[in-house]
Amino acid sequence: MGSKNKSISSPHTHSVTSVNTIMHQVLIALIPGIALSTIYFGIGILINCILASLFALICEALTLKLKQHEISPALKDGTAVITALLFALTISPYTSWWVTFIGIAFAIIVAKHLFGGLGKNPFNPAMAGYIFVLLCFPVKMAYWPDLSGSSETELTLWQNINIVFSGLPLGQELDAITGATPLTNMKLELGLMTMVSEIETNPLYGSIGGKGWEWIAAAYLAGGLWLIKNKIIRWQIPITVLGTIFMVSLMFNFIDTDIYPSALYNLFTGGTMLCAFFIATDPASSSTTPKGKIIYAAGIGLLIYIIRTWGGYPDGIAFAILIMNALVPLIDYYTRPKVLGEK
Repeated sequence: MGSKNKSISSPHTHSVTSVNTIMHQVLIALIPGIALSTIYFGIGILINCILASLFALICEALTLKLKQHEISPALKDGTAVITALLFALTISPYTSWWVTFIGIAFAIIVAKHLFGGLGKNPFNPAMAGYIFVLLCFPVKMAYWPDLSGSSETELTLWQNINIVFSGLPLGQELDAITGATPLTNMKLELGLMTMVSEIETNPLYGSIGGKGWEWIAAAYLAGGLWLIKNKIIRWQIPITVLGTIFMVSLMFNFIDTDIYPSALYNLFTGGTMLCAFFIATDPASSSTTPKGKIIYAAGIGLLIYIIRTWGGYPDGIAFAILIMNALVPLIDYYTRPKVLGEK
């Protein structure tokens, strides 16, 4: 065998799909959800996405420069922008710019690069950044547009910009234009011993989930199925997350329909679809073994339902993701496939 052939070593097959291609496909799949979020929640969603993306690229460039790594390829691969968009889509469209900056800086610098950079981060950077600002600035994260129709105030582009950069919509108080999300309203009303059937008469709710939220969830579902069809993500994690939430919520709803919302409500309200297809499937922080993927995803679905139902937060997605991220090494260790020939 010649010297040229001696230099060839395993693996002998390589994926033709680059990181750039994968991230661009994910970006395309997010567009329907971003568009509908903007329609229902206002232009603040786009402002958040633009600011978060800009902050992410700046943080990425500065960190790479300090590490003396090449900057241009990393900025072009799309990973920082996807992290920024996932973060921006989970925060209120009225979030102040400096909160967004702090969350993104934590996500990129701490959760991603301090653990080694691309592919080495044990925790999902977007969710780590979200939890950091949620715990530090809970009041700033609490304002969401009122989709019940009780508020007649419609903000202009300038007013939305003014909220993000100054905190107040041109002399109006935020309380006048905001309201509880369906998940928050459901938790509060159930705490007051109101029955689910009575709660859902509120115009804040739609046919199967929160008003507006159900259509946004459907958009993320369509984008996620498109990613599966194009083999950008595998079906195991998203289907297991959704299946677990569906089965557990169906069981409790069957036990008592007065205090446990329906399975469809849990699937099409809040960020369930965004989590299942775009957050839980992060290849760096999720399980890599076939059995491990199922355990990891089932754990996420179960924790989401537990936190939503009995926890202190209306939507437990970020906490569920980070908890299961921490368990991934243990899951992978005990679910490793046997090596060929191993007894």
